[in-house]
Amino acid sequence: MTMELKTLLTNPVVGIFGLGSMGSGMASSALRSGFKVYGFDPQSSALDTFANEGGQIAELNQIAPQLDVVVLVVINAAQTEDVLFGREGIVEHLTEGSTIVSCATIPPDTARSLSARCLEAGLHYLDAPISGGSIKAASGELTIMASGSTEAFDNAQSVLDAMASKVFVLGNQVGVGSAMKVVNQLLAGVHIAAAAEAITFGISQGIEPEQCIDVISQCAGTSWMFENRGPHIAQGDYTPHSSVEIFVKDLGIVIDLAQQSQFDAPIASTALQQFVAASAMGHGLEDDSAVAKVYAGQANLKLPGVET
Repeated sequence: MTMELKTLLTNPVVGIFGLGSMGSGMASSALRSGFKVYGFDPQSSALDTFANEGGQIAELNQIAPQLDVVVLVVINAAQTEDVLFGREGIVEHLTEGSTIVSCATIPPDTARSLSARCLEAGLHYLDAPISGGSIKAASGELTIMASGSTEAFDNAQSVLDAMASKVFVLGNQVGVGSAMKVVNQLLAGVHIAAAAEAITFGISQGIEPEQCIDVISQCAGTSWMFENRGPHIAQGDYTPHSSVEIFVKDLGIVIDLAQQSQFDAPIASTALQQFVAASAMGHGLEDDSAVAKVYAGQANLKLPGVET
């Protein structure tokens, strides 16, 4: 199918679906860059906050034909498919040549399947998972790992640049972006679990969490996740920026793909077990650093701000 690019590629009308901790920041970044941005979210409070920042709110069936670039910042593959093709799916409302930018962490095969269905509907699809957390989303400094057609990149480039400080162009084959994100999530999940293990191990040796973070952050054993998530543990603040359940999902994808490829991933498997345990303890919707509670519980240690 041959599709013509929609006009106004330098200033497309943007729709962002999902105004949670990541999507709201991305929407704010797009607004600051001067785009007209429509926001969509099932939570009225999220819509109110977005509108107060200057975002546009409208009924989807009324505004969808005007959207040039649609950014999906939902949680998983099921939500991505539902937004696109569900009972109130957007695909049937969009104008031919519009571009879908899919940001959720999903299996590469799912990305390829969704892309093929979008193409049949006359839409471009960019496989564009994100990394960086809610703070970088709000400042427009995300990293985007993207793959897709030249047309999809051309149509969405100005929007991507507004939301990210680094956009990796990983080729024209949808699925590569998702595969790269899965590699990132393997490391991220392992590093969070390792950071939680190290800090709670330090507590068992009489080291205060703040002291552990201050010292290790200046040593070879540090990591971005240790420095970012460690303070959550030290402060006893498990307000979710990225939840335990996210890593149950994402490390689950890692293990599924590894099994399909007959690849042994023992470290990722162990990290997944710890996040599953944290979820089973009732911490699934807490910040992913709450995996520390698994280690603390096993060793009968008290974490800052946590009732024993």
